[in-house]
This record gives sequence, structure tokens and C-alpha cells, in this order.
Amino acid sequence: MILITADRIHDGNGWLPQGTTLSLAADGTVTDILATPPAGTIHYNGVLCPGFVNAHCHLELSHMHRVIPEGTGLIQFLSTVPLSRNNFSDEDKEAARNAALQAMYNNGIVAVGDIANTADTLALRATGSMHFHTFVEALGFVPAGAARSMSWATGVYEQFAQQPQGGKVCRQSITPHAPYSVSAPLFRLINEHNAGGIISIHNQESEEENWFYTDGTGGVNELLATLGIPAQGFEPTGLRSLPSYMQWLSPGHRFMLVHNTWSGIEDVQFAHSYAPDVYWCLCPNANLYIEGSLPDIDMLIAEGARICVGTDSLASNHKLSVLSELVTIHRHFPHLHWDTLLTWGTLNGATALNMNDYVGSIARGKKPGILHLTGLDNNDEEPAVKRVI
Repeated sequence: MILITADRIHDGNGWLPQGTTLSLAADGTVTDILATPPAGTIHYNGVLCPGFVNAHCHLELSHMHRVIPEGTGLIQFLSTVPLSRNNFSDEDKEAARNAALQAMYNNGIVAVGDIANTADTLALRATGSMHFHTFVEALGFVPAGAARSMSWATGVYEQFAQQPQGGKVCRQSITPHAPYSVSAPLFRLINEHNAGGIISIHNQESEEENWFYTDGTGGVNELLATLGIPAQGFEPTGLRSLPSYMQWLSPGHRFMLVHNTWSGIEDVQFAHSYAPDVYWCLCPNANLYIEGSLPDIDMLIAEGARICVGTDSLASNHKLSVLSELVTIHRHFPHLHWDTLLTWGTLNGATALNMNDYVGSIARGKKPGILHLTGLDNNDEEPAVKRVI
């Protein structure tokens, strides 16, 4: 049995009373939470908290680190990714994925919502280093090609579904990529396949997306033309993108809306009125990397948004660290306290991925991973994170 305490302990919900002590089994299972430290308790200077949950990541793009420069804007960024992602050997891609997974582990991440367009990350899940929910993306903007696009996504999904379960949770679902890359018929096919499951979607990452749905203007037309995708069959809805595409998905899903850089109050209010189970996933470092903008986080909070955190990919970020994302939010919104931010990076992410029975909070019977954070209140340097168990 291991007994540990710290200057402060955050259990995923908030700060525990001073002197709280955690009793852990050798495998990291929380066996008890004590009010005072018994003899033999190890004291940590700083903060103890559950392991982080990276709710949105693209591990299969890890080989594209530093390939695309910062500040291109989303349209140029998206135009570059498909043209550059295969300019690497299979060996280089595999090495980059393995290094990225190890870096995430070192950065205290215990669970990940990972985006997949291929089965390249099967081997990462098999390592058993963390819990995975793999979101297999379906893409196809031409309505006539919806069945073909769904068939491809289903083939990738089956490879993940047939993978033997190891010691960690490994789940998968088919999900749409983004409003500008999925046709209405394909949205409906995804909805049928993923009945009642988690829908993760890149949402309003650029204002161009809203313009495209409202009146058919903006840079999405340039993106589609660059990729050779005809848009002649697309009819603008007269609405912003979120209320446009949500009508093609049943409200019984858990929705994880990712990025939300250009989501307005009307979008948030619509989403909350349409579906009872909505999470807003923020990837601030990627937003700054690509467009130099951040979501209106104060508005999200005021509207009662349940917020979780992701890293996006190394194509749009310098590191895969949930703590680094939280630090960025804190620097731009210094009035947000760490008790709130740590909940976003732990329990909210675990709940969004339906893994809160396993990770995300410190509770008896759970094995959440315990992290030691130092320098959390130092605004000049990024805090350090180490795994305790």
C-alpha cells in the first residue's frame, strides 16, 4: 500500500481538504481517501491530480511535425495536409507515432480520443499505455459518393473493432470529419451506424465554414477546388454551420464539438436546445498555431458549456500536452482558476469519452493515474508534470 499527500490535491472535481491522503494499491487503484496523513505518508510539494485526458488528437499525423508553418489560416492548412501527409516513408511515420504516444504518456495523459483515417494507430492501442476511443473519420462531400465513403470508413472501423482488448479500454466509432467535408447523405449514414454513440466533429474552426453554409461564399470553395472536390450540388442553408449539420444527426448522441473558434452565442444556445449531451472541446494551441485566434471561452462558460481539452495533432501543435493547453487558456484568461481548468483536463474529458468509470477523478476503486504538478502558479514558466503511479 502507498500513502501520499501534497500541498494541494485536486480530485477531478475540485480541491480536497488540506491534509487529505490517498491510499493506493501497487497497481495505482485508489483504495481509500483519508482525512489526515498516517505515519509513513509521502508528502509531495505542489499538486496531485488525476491523469489528463486528451479528448481530441490525431496521432496518425505525428510525422507532420513542423511541416506546415504557423499562421497559414485553416483553409491553407487543410489544403496542405492531404498533399503532404504521404511524403514520408512508412518507417518514419511509425517512428513518429510511437514517439508521440510516449510523449503523451510522459506528459501525464491516461486516455485519448484519437482521430483515425486509416488503421495506422492499431499498434499504438495494442501497447496498453493508455485508454483509447478511436474516432474513425468519414469524409466525402459529394452526395453521390456517400455510400462509397461510408464503406471505406466502415472497413477501417472493423479493423479497430476486431482488435483484441488488452488491459486498457479500447473503443471506436465512426464520426464525421467536419461540416465542409461531409455531405448530408453521409451525415445520415454516420448517424445510423453510430446510433446513440459519441459524435466528435471539427466545429466552426474557421469563420469560412459559417459563410459557406450561410450563403455559399468564402474560402471553403477554394479548399474544395484545390482538392478537386466538386461543390456544385451544395445548397447553402442560410444558417450557420452548426445548426445546419446538427439536423442530420439525432439529438440522442453525445456530441463532442471540437475547436469552436468561431462559435457564437447563437450556436451554443442552439446546440444546448437541440441535444441534452454536448461537450465543447478546446484545442487552444492548435487554434493559435493555425489562425491566431481563440474561442470565446467566457461566453461558453456563461452559457453553461461543459468544456474538455484536446491537443489536435503535431501538424498544428508543438507538443501533445493537456497541461500545456491548460496553461495557454490560463495565460489568455487569467481569471479562470486552476480548480476549473484541472476539471476540464481530467474529469470532463473522461466523461466526454464515456471513460469516467475508469479515469478522470480520484475515487475509491478507480485507477486514474496520479500526477505530480509543480510550478502551477508560476505564470512565467510552464509547470512540470510527473507521474506518481
